[in-house]
Amino acid sequence: MSLIDLLATSAELPAAWRSTLVGRFGSANFKLVRMDAGAYEEETHDFAEGLLVLDGEMRLSIGGAIVEVGAGQLYVVPAGVAHGVAPGSRGTLAILDV
Repeated sequence: MSLIDLLATSAELPAAWRSTLVGRFGSANFKLVRMDAGAYEEETHDFAEGLLVLDGEMRLSIGGAIVEVGAGQLYVVPAGVAHGVAPGSRGTLAILDV
């Protein structure tokens, strides 16, 4: 077992919007991303993606709408659904790729 300080790990990331793999659980990846005020382009995956905001706020763009996801909140994007991040997001995002 090992203890991982997610916020400290995120603070050490060299650049915003560059994820780092923290661990694997079965076939799932657990990653961290440091968000800045910039946007992140739309993408689609063939797997579900859990987006957990650890601190700050993410402005998720999905289905033509902006969903505000705050600290401690999780948004699950189903497989095949296009999503991106609108300008103004900041903080730490944990991503679970299932």
